[in-house]
Amino acid sequence: MKKYVLKYGAIAATIVTLWMLGSIAYCYAAGTFEGNMWLGYASMLLAFSFIFVAIKTYRDKQNGGVITFGEAFKIGLYISLIASSVYVIAWLIDYYFFIPDFMDRYTARSIDRIKHSGASTAEIAEQTKMMLDMKKLYGTIFGVILFTYLEILPIALMVSLISALILKRKQDDNNVVVTS
Repeated sequence: MKKYVLKYGAIAATIVTLWMLGSIAYCYAAGTFEGNMWLGYASMLLAFSFIFVAIKTYRDKQNGGVITFGEAFKIGLYISLIASSVYVIAWLIDYYFFIPDFMDRYTARSIDRIKHSGASTAEIAEQTKMMLDMKKLYGTIFGVILFTYLEILPIALMVSLISALILKRKQDDNNVVVTS
């Protein structure tokens, strides 16, 4: 199992990390943060599709076509943790060494968008306070790590859960593989 986790974890980590670094470079070059969020999440889904591939390959090639939900989810969990951790580390390096003004720019752009949205004064004040509170939390390394994991890990875990549910297969008493 370790071989599959490391191989597919590295593939998923490479995809999400390179996409994130490329898209943030594009944001800075273009001077906008618009539109990249959905592409970022699509790249995460693409990367985490390798969880499905890893579980299926392990089940079919190493486990005789049989895998429990727990074992399948564990493979997905480990791949999720590898890819998400590499993503977080890459973001920490990029953020602290290359784009330390990211949160200032992102917050200013978000507040500007809120002000021009046509929302009421109370809604603008509430959303502006929320953005400033988020920026304050992001001012700590703990906040950066927390927000970055919250961005990627839930998607990875959801893909792991769905993949484990789809791919689980057990053997009956006559050694016949039974899908459930």
